[in-house]
Amino acid sequence: MQVTYWAEHAWLGTHVEPGVAIETTDGRITAVRTEVPSPPPGAVALRGLTLPGMANSHSHAFHRALRGRTQVGSGTFWTWRDVMYGVADRLTPDSYFALARATYAEMALAGISCVGEFHYVHHAPGGTPYADPNAMGEALIAAAAEAGIRITLLDTAYLSAGFGQAPNHHQLRFSDGTADAWAERAAALKPAGHARIGAAVHSVRAVPADQLATVAGWAKDREAPLHVHLSEQTAENDACHAAHGRTPTQLLADHGVLGPRTSAVHATHLTDEDISLLGGAGSTICMCPTTERDLADGIGPAVSLQRAGSPLSLGSDSHAVIDLLEEARAMELDERLRSRTRGHWTAAALLRAATEDGHASLGWGDAGRIEPGALADLTTVALDSVRTAGPSPRHGAETAVFAATGADVRHTVVGGRHVVRDGVHQLVPDVPRALADSIAALSG
Repeated sequence: MQVTYWAEHAWLGTHVEPGVAIETTDGRITAVRTEVPSPPPGAVALRGLTLPGMANSHSHAFHRALRGRTQVGSGTFWTWRDVMYGVADRLTPDSYFALARATYAEMALAGISCVGEFHYVHHAPGGTPYADPNAMGEALIAAAAEAGIRITLLDTAYLSAGFGQAPNHHQLRFSDGTADAWAERAAALKPAGHARIGAAVHSVRAVPADQLATVAGWAKDREAPLHVHLSEQTAENDACHAAHGRTPTQLLADHGVLGPRTSAVHATHLTDEDISLLGGAGSTICMCPTTERDLADGIGPAVSLQRAGSPLSLGSDSHAVIDLLEEARAMELDERLRSRTRGHWTAAALLRAATEDGHASLGWGDAGRIEPGALADLTTVALDSVRTAGPSPRHGAETAVFAATGADVRHTVVGGRHVVRDGVHQLVPDVPRALADSIAALSG
């Protein structure tokens, strides 16, 4: 199938170009022509600023059911986790499909064309495998297809309640017992046109040190992405020191987990040596500022990590909001608050984190750019809303990052298919209703 999209303005990685024709064939960009002042005959017009589709590098789809509930009163990360377990306990393959379909549709409406789903709810409550041991993961892959976005299913090893402790009653459905059993189950997952399979270590708490290499080796053998929650809480660091006499980053390095296909999520509380290890390995850092601030985690040393050699990506994690433009903006503004200086990243650098580097962290190195050969994934941000009206279009990148929100997304194209047109999802007729119904089904 051949489709030509005409972008009124397009961000081409370094600058905004007016009048760009983007020719696509069978889901890939075949030509990019500039200085095209009006839509060619038959072209689909994208009014506003067109960017590459955005990559949400860290998602727990079922956390979307927590929005508005965990903001009542005070508490800590650990009290939030107790509420989260309550939702996880009620998930079934069917209810998870419905919630994930609606959540991924919300992502598409916000300009996200690819999601990294950090998936660890594998079994029935109590830990009994489903007849299809991958029923929950397959539900997520099917949900992404129906919502029209790409997915990297990061099948997650979660074996322990913490440094050798047996899983608690909530965590039994997360655990395969051993890393070898996890690897055997995960190996049965199959990629699809819209889906790739990766791996994850939930955390150094949840995977015993002597089993980390098994997960890392599984990913290495398949040249697959490998993600890990890292040092989100100081309590994890303290417990790791008590158990192993080293930081979580050092433990991961010792067991071969770090490397250029590895992404460390959060990386909030690090030593200088940790930063050097991560940067030296070329491991990506996935920052999730809206979740990190919602849970009072802290502000990770993203500037130092990038200087050390780590690319940066972005994720909405617990989905307190789903808005990659807000995540990009928050990374810069949080750093300003901490350092009391401005301008740590340009708008272009923040957009690269939300697009090209995010896709690379999920194993989609052929996405995140508007150029021939890349996947035809696009998102268009309005430049005439109450938030974005006024600035010159040549400052469109700055306007998108520092003024726009996901509500300003007008179009999302995935694989050349127009999934969101003029702010309306073309595959899920009523996304708010789909969210409300799927969340109500999990209410306890």
